[in-house]
Amino acid sequence: MTLQLVVDYPETFPDAVGRTREQFELEAKWAMAVKLFELKRLSSGMAASLIGVDRVSFLLRLADYGVNIVDLTEEELASDLANA
Repeated sequence: MTLQLVVDYPETFPDAVGRTREQFELEAKWAMAVKLFELKRLSSGMAASLIGVDRVSFLLRLADYGVNIVDLTEEELASDLANA
């Protein structure tokens, strides 16, 4: 079963950002999925599924949004290296 999220927005928004309605809505879906991934609320696979792309395509587009594929603190990285 899938659910649907409906977002109301003024009809002027796509024109205001230089996009078609379809481009604007797809960009909004990407932004939501990327942010939820960045907040660690969704895995990369789940975020990709939300948009309807494969995981690798999702990960490769993260840089377009200024989000790192791997986001480890110095302590986490040091711990990972020590345990390797």
